[in-house]
Amino acid sequence: MVVTEIFKSIQGEGTRAGLPCIFVRLTGCNLRCVWCDTAYAFYGGTKYTQDEILEKVTALASGVSLVEITGGEPLLQAETPALAARLISQGFTVMIETSGERFVGTLPREVIKIVDVKCPDSGESGKFNMANLEAMDAKDEIKFVIASRRDYEFARDFSAQHDLARRVAQVLFSPAFPDPEGKWPGLNARELTEWILADGLPVRLGLQLHKFIWDPATKGV
Repeated sequence: MVVTEIFKSIQGEGTRAGLPCIFVRLTGCNLRCVWCDTAYAFYGGTKYTQDEILEKVTALASGVSLVEITGGEPLLQAETPALAARLISQGFTVMIETSGERFVGTLPREVIKIVDVKCPDSGESGKFNMANLEAMDAKDEIKFVIASRRDYEFARDFSAQHDLARRVAQVLFSPAFPDPEGKWPGLNARELTEWILADGLPVRLGLQLHKFIWDPATKGV
């Protein structure tokens, strides 16, 4: 497998935000979202066997039972489901964060799937694999990164049309964080909060905690 980095931090997003977590960031992505904050994972990386990955994770795991496989797009690598299964067999709770373009039904049932639906301003709207809705269950989460009112309305309408609040554990609306270099403006979290409240949506506001703790451009956190 090709790996960009393996590190221990806190989980920055979703319903497990704030918990200690080990991250396995795999290399490569087939999408190019405008607001992507991990473009450094598109290329390069280091080749590891699954045994080597497990060894590194275990070395970091003192007191930590949560592991997230992320990217890039982790499902581009054929060995990802097998790696997830091996981590589960070692007693870890395993999450995977994916763009939603790849089918998640190949993953072990126990994996907690954090699946994006790309909004219009991402530049990758329309790439969501609709079969993923049937492959997810009540422990999983669906996330929308929202950069504008247009994105918000898309996410609101998609959520209602597909009854997402009844399909998964949580629907997350996350404001796009401003780029440190000014490449995109981001969306004010208060503005998104007011839209959610005005429409009475059954969703959770998701803020990227790690970007408030460390410099937003910092890698490996």
